[in-house]
Amino acid sequence: MKNRSPHHHAGKIRYAVVGLGHIAQNAILPAFAHAGKNSALTALISDDPTKLREMSRSYGVENLFSYDDYDVCLRSGEIDAVYIALPNNLHREYCVRAARAGIHVLCEKPLAPTEDDCQEMIRACAENGVSLMAAYRLHFERGNLEAIEIVKSGKIGEPRIFNSVFSQQVQPGNTRVKGRYDQGPLYDVGVYCINAARYLFREEPTEVMCFSASGKDPRFRDVEEMDAAMLRFPGERLASFTCSFGAWDTADFEVVGTRGRLRAIHGYEYTQAVTLEITVDGRTGKKTYEVRDQFAPEIIYFSDCVLRNKEPEPSGIEGLLDVHIIRSLYESARAGRPVRLKELTRQKRPSLRQNIYRRRVVKPRLVHVKAPSA
Repeated sequence: MKNRSPHHHAGKIRYAVVGLGHIAQNAILPAFAHAGKNSALTALISDDPTKLREMSRSYGVENLFSYDDYDVCLRSGEIDAVYIALPNNLHREYCVRAARAGIHVLCEKPLAPTEDDCQEMIRACAENGVSLMAAYRLHFERGNLEAIEIVKSGKIGEPRIFNSVFSQQVQPGNTRVKGRYDQGPLYDVGVYCINAARYLFREEPTEVMCFSASGKDPRFRDVEEMDAAMLRFPGERLASFTCSFGAWDTADFEVVGTRGRLRAIHGYEYTQAVTLEITVDGRTGKKTYEVRDQFAPEIIYFSDCVLRNKEPEPSGIEGLLDVHIIRSLYESARAGRPVRLKELTRQKRPSLRQNIYRRRVVKPRLVHVKAPSA
């Protein structure tokens, strides 16, 4: 991959964070304090002048831009990469514009609403010689990486079943329940379940089935309240999960094998400790992983890839595969039948080699944003 970005200053990749919503303010911006070895926050982009002013003061960032001035930022010579933290329907546009300016792209998941969007993002970055990485923070979190190693080791026997529930009570008016943002439960939280099933089974699904459901809650006029999905994997293994915007907070998964079970409590969370519970031959053990900064590791790793001219992983292809599965699940829910997937192949899986530890961030003061869930 040929690097076409501006000269890096002092061995650091300089970032603009695009979008100053909850995830940016609560997690991404504070993470740069833990990524200072090879990364620097040098620009902020938002249409909210109060956010720009307050975040500038909090993080010492002088380069402030509106969305209308995005291209000015890209060509300013002040940044090497963007971290895109915008609603899903804007990922493609802001990625492609960055790529054409020779700027590397770290993009929140899901990578984009459709396969075509993802492919255009991948193509634009490849054609312009810049890196693209989907921000899968759990690919660098020790609890999830050790879960992968436990299943891979055969300790619980042959893995046969994956099961998960990821739910939250989303606040009325949040972008997650506004259909125009392509946000629904599968995109927002179901993507974690899909990705976990893939990295724990170390295979790609071949067929999916999905049911969507909504009650009478007015929050769910534009998007469904919840989705229940089943994925068939090679070796006649089954993964099932339910994701919801209208149920009590839960973020657990389990893998059941022929000799035992692995359960991850708060497995997808970044503000709570992850606990692995392993039951083999009737004996149960637990290990808890303290709350840690899950966003600085992504930034550190991505910057290292850019500096070393190395293809990042999770790549744009990883994001594309999950989006193909999400779109197929929605097709199944609409049609009321199983949907066969395109033949999916993936050689690279997350492993303990990707573990990067940084201590938890101090909870920052938020400006003009609210937590998505009650």
